[in-house]
Amino acid sequence: MDLIVTGGLGSSGTWIVDRLAGKHDVVCLDHERPRDGGCDDVDYRAVDLTDTGAVFDILTAQEPDAVVHWAAIPVEGTHAGTELYRNNTLAAHNVLTAAGRVGADIVQASSDGAYGFFFAAEPPVPDELPVTESHTLRPEGSYGLSKVVTEEIGKMVTRRDPVSVASLRPSWIQFPEAYPCRESEYVENPDAGAGNYWSYVDVRDVVDMVEAALDANFDGHEAFNCVASDNALGGPLQTLMREHVGGVPDNVTVEGDSTAFATAKARRMLGWEPTRSWKDVVA
Repeated sequence: MDLIVTGGLGSSGTWIVDRLAGKHDVVCLDHERPRDGGCDDVDYRAVDLTDTGAVFDILTAQEPDAVVHWAAIPVEGTHAGTELYRNNTLAAHNVLTAAGRVGADIVQASSDGAYGFFFAAEPPVPDELPVTESHTLRPEGSYGLSKVVTEEIGKMVTRRDPVSVASLRPSWIQFPEAYPCRESEYVENPDAGAGNYWSYVDVRDVVDMVEAALDANFDGHEAFNCVASDNALGGPLQTLMREHVGGVPDNVTVEGDSTAFATAKARRMLGWEPTRSWKDVVA
């Protein structure tokens, strides 16, 4: 396929570009070009994704088969909330709208932050456990709100244009060389991870889901949880929830050290399931 990947110089974006390069013709859009030259098989373009004209110029000239929109300010607290919200939502509007106009299917980065658990003043007890993609979204911060809006943009585009949009909701992304969810200050303080119920995901599983979503065949907009199958502490999830979140919902079916987020939808629609665990990295 002819692909455009945005945010391909970011920490997880580089893994996506590395995987797709060679298999597909990839154009990477980011705010600058790589200083080390990047991948040999990738065409890098520097562009401000909040510039509507520039985004439309590139996408209409390239006419890609699909777009992986991965560019965003990825976390709360590094920028003013208004700047984070403006950047993430405007970039998503420009990229997704242009992709729809040229008939390109879209895979975009959403986040488990859209649920509103992680940046809440106090971690709430979820409505269900495990948390499915249909759980109500109740963000309390600019980052989570920006992800809710980007998903709504995806829905809007699919109503108007004959394209599909997969919004992937990764949890805390870990890398083979650095698994902060296993560092002592995290493991020895269970309250540190209570905001997202100790969920995480290996970047290689994230890239697997991006590929699976590009190959999938579905209509409209769909959201998919992207998390490891176990929790980062390796303890009984229900016990952790009762001790550090304040309880579990009436609708609870998790057992043992499982994750708090359901991945059955991704397995059913994308043929994806997580295969990496912190236990492998420690070993």
